[in-house]
Amino acid sequence: MVDFHTHSNFSDGDLPPDMLIKEAINQGLKAIALTDHDTINGLESAKNAAKKYSEENKNIHFIPGIEININWTGIKSGINQIAPGLGPGGEFHLLGLGIKSSTPAFLAAVEGLSRRREERNRKILDKMHEHSIDVTWDDLVSMSGSGQSLGRPHFAALLIKRKVVKNVNQAFARYLGVGKLFYEPKDGLSFEEAVALIKESGGIPVLAHPISLFIAWGRLPDLIKTLKDMGLMGLEAWHPTAKQGPCRRLEALAQSLGLYVTEGSDFHGSLRPERRMGYSSKGRKISDAILEAIPELL
Repeated sequence: MVDFHTHSNFSDGDLPPDMLIKEAINQGLKAIALTDHDTINGLESAKNAAKKYSEENKNIHFIPGIEININWTGIKSGINQIAPGLGPGGEFHLLGLGIKSSTPAFLAAVEGLSRRREERNRKILDKMHEHSIDVTWDDLVSMSGSGQSLGRPHFAALLIKRKVVKNVNQAFARYLGVGKLFYEPKDGLSFEEAVALIKESGGIPVLAHPISLFIAWGRLPDLIKTLKDMGLMGLEAWHPTAKQGPCRRLEALAQSLGLYVTEGSDFHGSLRPERRMGYSSKGRKISDAILEAIPELL
């Protein structure tokens, strides 16, 4: 098995990068990509762990990556005539797989994302204070093992700890989901900028979990084709949040457009236990044939 989409505690997962690699080996994976949200700070640790285990004859192929939030409104080229905005609650994320050498521009962009993420988190804290939930920045940081790339899952964990909600689903349904009481929009990069930065750093830009765009199926093929014309190279056709029927349609769409097909678990650890490393939609094992079809990542 392989896995092209995982998170460590440098974003909203709960395993440190080196332990993520160890878990991948324990699960029998041949290759794994670390794709933390808007940060590459965990990549060096994961890379070193993969090298160490390989020297012990526990071979695993490590793929350095990132998951970048994309601003829909920043997309040009008439795309809003094809699909005028995300659907309610929609999110646009772009995976960068196989980051080989981060350019100064890439590093500056990631630093800017981190800064804007902190600004957003502080606004969410302010909203919580307005509703008499007494929490501090240090309380939020304590929800993450690394204290980096904090996001809504960490707020959810904090609300659970304070017994405001019972579980993560309830936290998002009542407080953190789009349009809810504590929701604050997340600023990202334009699609064009993100694609250019990923490519100039040696990576492959892949549209993450396309279902989360919440775009009608009738418009999705034209949208994906336009994104390909703008530099998209792959489609994460298989994802745990999608049923197998739509995943097959996405795979066929990617193949018809000459895009790479990728597949990931979106593993977070105990924070989202239903997402198992090495498995995607409805418990489907992620075959290493996915990796073999993308020579740039071998």
